[in-house]
Amino acid sequence: MGAGDPRGERRVRAALGRIGLGLLLLGAGATAARAHVGGSTGYASITVSRSTVRYTLTLPTATLPSDLAEALRLAQTGSELNRDKLLDVLRRYIVLRANGTRCEPGPGQVVPSAFDATSFTMQLDFACGSAVRDLVVEDNIFDVLGPDHHTLAKVETDGETRELAFAPESREARVPIGARAAGRAETSFFKLGVEHILTGYDHLLFLGALLLRGGAFLSLFKIITAFTVAHSITLALAVLGVVTIPGRIVEPLIAASIVWVALGNMFGHSRPWDRLAVTFLFGLVHGLGFADALSQLALSGWPLVRALVGFNLGVELGQAVAVGVALPALFYVGSLKRATVMVRAASFAVAVVGA
Repeated sequence: MGAGDPRGERRVRAALGRIGLGLLLLGAGATAARAHVGGSTGYASITVSRSTVRYTLTLPTATLPSDLAEALRLAQTGSELNRDKLLDVLRRYIVLRANGTRCEPGPGQVVPSAFDATSFTMQLDFACGSAVRDLVVEDNIFDVLGPDHHTLAKVETDGETRELAFAPESREARVPIGARAAGRAETSFFKLGVEHILTGYDHLLFLGALLLRGGAFLSLFKIITAFTVAHSITLALAVLGVVTIPGRIVEPLIAASIVWVALGNMFGHSRPWDRLAVTFLFGLVHGLGFADALSQLALSGWPLVRALVGFNLGVELGQAVAVGVALPALFYVGSLKRATVMVRAASFAVAVVGA
């Protein structure tokens, strides 16, 4: 298709319109789910005490299926039947095996009692029959909460803490008691980091908006590097507890960053250094959004370092994949006669999604 072919340009503009509609639908879907992790996230604490394993799971209330949401509401009024219905989710879908033998689920409790809480916690004790030397954790709760759910877990035993990440494609983990299992932890959080960026629609939209303006390869490389360095800094600071900013502030700022950059593509004529400064500033904000996936695990020491390094490397790989897919298309669009109109139209679609 030549640059001066009017029929070719019409086809490109029509395709752009479909892309814009797709972005709007994507934005509507992203508001229904939690954008930073592509779905819901549960936080599990698994504590081993001789022959007993206490499994504690905190879930967001907003993403519960309707039947479980109703059971939670009734459990908060004191209904023992509905409390047991919630605990049965753990009894059926969380499987623990100690020394090759399945542990039996026992008594448990559900907290909190507040009706306006954004999350709730279930706690269940498993009896394993003998002192736990080798623990296998199988998490099948995705069959209830959907394929976009993730569970981040920490296993505490004998003064040690291990960190694990469960997903529909990685449901089982083995934890040798008294032996280090750092490799499994690093791998699971690396995979989580890749999924986090590739299903984090807000981060992908921001990255796309940055790249839409185009430019020489070196200029785009500097922008990507500025974003990477910035979000790596705040990711580490937030997870380490040095910086603490509530999600109700961070999430609107992330949305605002998408709108700002998209509008800048449409109306701005900023210098390269100005674009780098804006990218770095908003990259700091996005790093705080990334940190939310780890900070609620309350890890410390070496387990925190392992999880942080693995997760951040996964985020960087996912980002590299996204950029590698986008750049050829952007370079092609930049070569077309109506490239400026197309970039402005696509930026408008991105701005609407961000808004």
